[in-house]
Amino acid sequence: MDKLMSIFRRESAVIPVVSIIIGLLLGALIMLIGGYDPLLAYESLVTKIFGSSYDFGEALRSIVPLVMCGLAVGIAFRAGLFNIGVDGQIIMGSVGALLVGTKLSLPAPFHAIVAVIFGAILGGLWGALVGYIKAKRGINEVITSIMFNFIALYLSHYLIRYFMPQAGTQRSAMIQESASIQIGWLSELMGGARIHWGFLLTILAVIFYSIYLNRTKWGYELRAVGLSPDAAEYAGMKVSKVMVRTMFISGVFGGLVGTFEVLGVFKYIAINSVTSGLGFDGIAVALLGGNSALGVLLSGMLIGALTYGSQGMSFGAEVPGEIIRMVIGFIIFFVAAPGIVRLFFRPLFHKMKKKV
Repeated sequence: MDKLMSIFRRESAVIPVVSIIIGLLLGALIMLIGGYDPLLAYESLVTKIFGSSYDFGEALRSIVPLVMCGLAVGIAFRAGLFNIGVDGQIIMGSVGALLVGTKLSLPAPFHAIVAVIFGAILGGLWGALVGYIKAKRGINEVITSIMFNFIALYLSHYLIRYFMPQAGTQRSAMIQESASIQIGWLSELMGGARIHWGFLLTILAVIFYSIYLNRTKWGYELRAVGLSPDAAEYAGMKVSKVMVRTMFISGVFGGLVGTFEVLGVFKYIAINSVTSGLGFDGIAVALLGGNSALGVLLSGMLIGALTYGSQGMSFGAEVPGEIIRMVIGFIIFFVAAPGIVRLFFRPLFHKMKKKV
């Protein structure tokens, strides 16, 4: 317990908390300027999340992909890589899960397990390809991963239209019920909320992330490469392998998001002209969480709750949902600029350093 409390007394933990408070206060100020009632808005937000078992279940469901995307971006950050292609890895994971879910006939739950594994591997390979191009050709991963997002998007359109179409619609065929990862009895208990096994897998992914980074040789190499690739190479580490391996794991996290959405939520893929944007939200989650396992989990819960609760603000207080995006933006800004937070709260940090 003392060790846990020491974590929350550190400046690195206080800055995000202070940033959240400032973000909420600035959001309230904007609402006042716009003629809205901030107290009613935030009350409506909380009511939307906790007002019914259905809403609470859907809020939990919306948190899962954000945490996974945060892990995908965070592990790449720790290796000095900027994986902005998580959206593409999500698409490839969803396509892999859809292929298995629609084209194979296997008994449950084996069918679902195969679909999840295949989707995760496909997402991982899509990420590893970006890492390989970076390691072997020196091409910036930001450029290649953005390009791969669009390649994945239009490749998925082709595969859906020609191999898995739903006649007369702009979406794929439905997966077979044996491939579903939805928890039927829990969904019924929570008023029809789309609860699935991805929630448990997300918790396991957070634990894996922490152990892999802090307790394994590969994790040590990853952190060393992130701090200084030249020093890591001088120490005998194979930097190119670390990059490819890290991007594969990052892609697996992204691919799992796609499998969860297909197998546990929608059970099909819609043909859209743009990507989901979840991968970009993952950047915010990773930054707010400091790329740590616990931080990503907590920041994913916060951003997921704010995003889902913003629907309540729209109906309960007629506040545009975009204001919540501004609040999230304020929070990320102050986390990314800790000097501003220290400037206003210097006495608090000085007192904390004396205690620790």
